[in-house]
Amino acid sequence: MSLIDIFLSTLNITLPVFAMVFIGIGLKRLGWIDRAFVNTASRLVFRGTLPTLIFLSLIGADLENTFNPWLLIFFALATLASFLLCWAWAAWRLPRHQRGVYVQGGFRGNCGVVGMALAHGMYGEVGLSIGGLLLGVVILTYNILSVVVLSFYRPRENGSRQVPWRSIAKHILTNPLILAVLVATPLALLEVRLPDWLATTGDYFASLTLPLALICIGATLSTRALKQGYGPALGASAWKMIGIPFMATAAAWWLGFEGRELGVMLLFFASPTAAAFVMAKAMGGDETLTANIIALTTLMASITITAGVFVLRAAGLI
Repeated sequence: MSLIDIFLSTLNITLPVFAMVFIGIGLKRLGWIDRAFVNTASRLVFRGTLPTLIFLSLIGADLENTFNPWLLIFFALATLASFLLCWAWAAWRLPRHQRGVYVQGGFRGNCGVVGMALAHGMYGEVGLSIGGLLLGVVILTYNILSVVVLSFYRPRENGSRQVPWRSIAKHILTNPLILAVLVATPLALLEVRLPDWLATTGDYFASLTLPLALICIGATLSTRALKQGYGPALGASAWKMIGIPFMATAAAWWLGFEGRELGVMLLFFASPTAAAFVMAKAMGGDETLTANIIALTTLMASITITAGVFVLRAAGLI
């Protein structure tokens, strides 16, 4: 296969995902969808359709061929390393009030939607299965590390900067995505199969996930805030979309990961920053900087992810 053929086939994987994001932007500008729709649809995706998608992808997976504990361990360690690297850089270069949001924006990706959509586009149901297993690690590490750094730089209240571990634990244990992984994994190991009618109904419901979620991402995307300062946002975006994916994927390849596992990890590491306005604002972070990072990484993703996939495919690594 020539480089042109590889490039065109790569576009066939990445462009449909980002086209849905830009459709969301267009629908919002046309007034066909509004904030109320986006809020309702986002809750539906998070609480219903995405957990169903993860559950069905895992319960129908061949875990003997897709479950690799070393993959999960590496992803967790790579996430921790990227978190510490972003924190060290932020502590060196940024004023204190911007550090927490900068670090969160620099390492936390939207793996549940963009990563899963790209994994499905590249590897089909196998990609969803690997991605679903990785999501358990993603949710644990991203939420804990984000709360830690935001709490550390939270404006002091009564001289206290304690990390709310009980709240973190409750948030994780009640997360619908983690519950879907925990319920589906033993059923998959026992090779339990759903009745055909139930599986078909679940497929219909789960099929709403990716287009609806991607449209919502586009509808919430705003570049207006960039006029209020883009320097720190550009730095965090460069870490998120170029530095961390390159270093983490190179480390994974050096350790022997290849094929679909390496491909899915690239897609997860290179996913644009997840929308985390609520957490940043609730913990005294700079929500404008958060919005800037989300906008920049989302706009950059169509180029950086396509380039990353193309390079690995051209090198024969995935």
